[in-house]
Amino acid sequence: MSKRDELIEKYAEDIKSKFGQTPDMDLLTKVAIGLGPAIYNLDASKVSGSDEKELETVKNNFLIKKLGLAETPALMESINSVIDAYGKSEKNKQRAVIYYMLTKHFGKESVYN
Repeated sequence: MSKRDELIEKYAEDIKSKFGQTPDMDLLTKVAIGLGPAIYNLDASKVSGSDEKELETVKNNFLIKKLGLAETPALMESINSVIDAYGKSEKNKQRAVIYYMLTKHFGKESVYN
């Protein structure tokens, strides 16, 4: 099993345990691949839920640029709801999991097809 496959399995486990959902493995794999080398970097692979600058980056670089969503207050609300569901106390919020959950939330799976 490759390092990427191991990470994707770890992300799938987080989706099952933290969100109580069965992940769409095809979409999860595409999200992970879309993140490129960032998934292998300890810092870049995580999202700090308490860092406003980091959350703005998720909003601007992922929701607006990648998913093509319009700038509205609902974007930050959705990010915060995913962070809350992940668990404020959870130190290792995986970027791929957050991006996957946001993609599902906004019904933007087609971006990865």
